[in-house]
Amino acid sequence: MKGAVLSLVLLGCAVLAGCSGAASSPGPSDEAAGHGGTGGGAPGSTSGQGGGATSVGHGSASGAGGGGAGMGAGGNGGGAGTGAGGQGGGATSSGQGGAGGAPPALGDGPDGFASVEGYGVRTTTGGAGGPVVTVTTTEELLDYIARPGPYVIQVSGTIALPTGTTDGMHDVTSHKTILGLGADATLTGGGLKIGLPVDDAITAPPPDAVHNIIIRNLKITGASDDLINIQMFSHHIWIDHCDLSNGGDGALDIKRGSDLITVSWNHFYDHTKTCLLGHDELGASQDVGRLRVTYHHNFFDRSDQRNPRVRFGEPVHVYNNYYNDNSYGIASTWNAGVVAEGNYFFSVNNPGRVIFEDNNPGRMVARDNTLVECNHEIEVAGPVVEPSTYYDYTVDSSADVPAIVMAGAGVGKIGL
Repeated sequence: MKGAVLSLVLLGCAVLAGCSGAASSPGPSDEAAGHGGTGGGAPGSTSGQGGGATSVGHGSASGAGGGGAGMGAGGNGGGAGTGAGGQGGGATSSGQGGAGGAPPALGDGPDGFASVEGYGVRTTTGGAGGPVVTVTTTEELLDYIARPGPYVIQVSGTIALPTGTTDGMHDVTSHKTILGLGADATLTGGGLKIGLPVDDAITAPPPDAVHNIIIRNLKITGASDDLINIQMFSHHIWIDHCDLSNGGDGALDIKRGSDLITVSWNHFYDHTKTCLLGHDELGASQDVGRLRVTYHHNFFDRSDQRNPRVRFGEPVHVYNNYYNDNSYGIASTWNAGVVAEGNYFFSVNNPGRVIFEDNNPGRMVARDNTLVECNHEIEVAGPVVEPSTYYDYTVDSSADVPAIVMAGAGVGKIGL
């Protein structure tokens, strides 16, 4: 089933620039319903923000709540969820408008696996439909990322994260958008953890798995452990247009049954162990059938290894990334299935490997990649499930990838 649903998503910032091929996403939807917003109508009524064309906006059973005009002309959602301000959703229609003063609607949303329906969730919308807050201090950030319910959390300036008893890793709860403002919003000294505590005895997604999180336009650097860690069946996550550097362990690790994730338009640099996908060779009971991740238009800039390094996941889609001066690019092991296409590798010793150290081999399909000053060809073995069975996408010519990625990847490129 293809999950790139074409409707608008409200993420709390202005219309983006530079996201090639991004499909727009539906209204603030978890279990296919919109989140409610506070209305300005009759006492006790609330206005629903758009779910799908036939889904119910949370917050109004009567459809009587009046949203303010601050939603602009979109409401948040597709189908009937349009109009300026307006009414809450009824039993068979999507809500219109929402709370006055909310941010404008975006014309794009996540693509790749983060847009694919699964686990009762239609797509990734983050904190859309929730309050929009701007944080400038450590205390404010840690408060809001840990709160229940949807929030769009705008980060302004540099915020230092404490190490404390968590080795500097700080939990993010479901339904959050963490959005850097401008080109200098930075988290330093610690990292973000998305997921329940590790438990090897859990081998199926728990009902309270962390999900529906967006992190965009944010620098994260100098963590004592990981910069971003995603674990324990977390799903529907979009990491986009971030700068990730100088962490103590992984830059962006995805493991222990996590699924339906897109990593797009990020700049990885000053880092060694970049993107681990699948924690170790004993993880089959949690990982097989999951770890479906899209990596596209990322700049792996002298990020030495694990770009990504994959166990068990299939399909893992790695396309239109720019690799510059790495010891290796992609490693597929323990029967993982990777499709690598339209990437540009410059001065990479091993661009792609399926035979790697003492690991069981993986599988890789490679097409239309460009290799310049590389010491080895991409190792291939197949077959691999095609990502196109899950979503539509367009691949840029690999020869154009360095210019496209350097112009568009990293912070300060999305018009905030």
